Amino acid sequence: MRVIFVATGDIALPSFRHLLAHGPKPLALVTQPDKPVGRHQALTPPRIKVEALEAGLPVLQPDNISSAVEEMRALDPEVIVVFAYGQILRKDVLKLPSKAIINLHGSLLPRHRGASCVQAAIDMGDKESGIAAIHVVKKLDAGDVIFDKAIPIQPDETGGTLHDKLADVAAEVLAETLKRIGEGTDTRTPQDDSFSNYASKLERDDGRIDWSMTADALERRIRAYDPWPGTFTTVQEDGKWKRLKVFPPVIPAPGGAELAEGFQVSGKKLFVACGGKGAVELLNVQPEGGKRMTAEQYLAGRKPQGFQ
Repeated sequence: MRVIFVATGDIALPSFRHLLAHGPKPLALVTQPDKPVGRHQALTPPRIKVEALEAGLPVLQPDNISSAVEEMRALDPEVIVVFAYGQILRKDVLKLPSKAIINLHGSLLPRHRGASCVQAAIDMGDKESGIAAIHVVKKLDAGDVIFDKAIPIQPDETGGTLHDKLADVAAEVLAETLKRIGEGTDTRTPQDDSFSNYASKLERDDGRIDWSMTADALERRIRAYDPWPGTFTTVQEDGKWKRLKVFPPVIPAPGGAELAEGFQVSGKKLFVACGGKGAVELLNVQPEGGKRMTAEQYLAGRKPQGFQ
């Protein structure tokens, strides 16, 4: 089978490696252009590009994938596999493969469509997540489902741990999907749009903690948003408001409405009220300009006067 792999995010790496090891070996990789990264803004390629070049594959990095249509057409693909690529595909791309253009999506569709589907499953308290292989259509993540596989979400699951589990599951889903397409046994299960939730792309500022949330909801969000976009609050120290990063786990606790000033230091423990519906105990934090530390270490050198 002649396959072009279209991907950028690290979640696609196990699937890509599976094709390199077990076939069908991709004709080429299409990925996003190199981007500046870090404090020094060094131009850095996607990790998947590095592995493709090491495997001797051609790599295309168009600013807009439609500008690479002729190069892709020349490869005469039967199937195009898209996974965490980061661009909307236009009609000229959708018409390229002779058999199918499929997308691997990090959610059990139609539950969570959109870029932050992994975080959304934890944030909204889902009991399971998974990978769905779907036919690509114009409407975002709305194509018929070919095959999917579910996994449970653990009580201590973070966005990072679920991402890595789903990455491994995706390789299995891709192998089975390509097998079915090759045999002509792939079925199409339409999605019910009424059950879908749109999970938009997360930005760093989306990680600001909303203390009006309930303790249980906030506990899930802090796990869901680790490591990206991370969660933070602002804390008053010596009359100045400073950013304070918060890391999972946090522990929901009763009695939030009774906390004076919305927070309480109890011995070596730090509790913050959550919308009058309980509180959370912060265990690991990182003060502005400082290193990650336990709440006990934080309280040893600082006296918070308020959170917002």
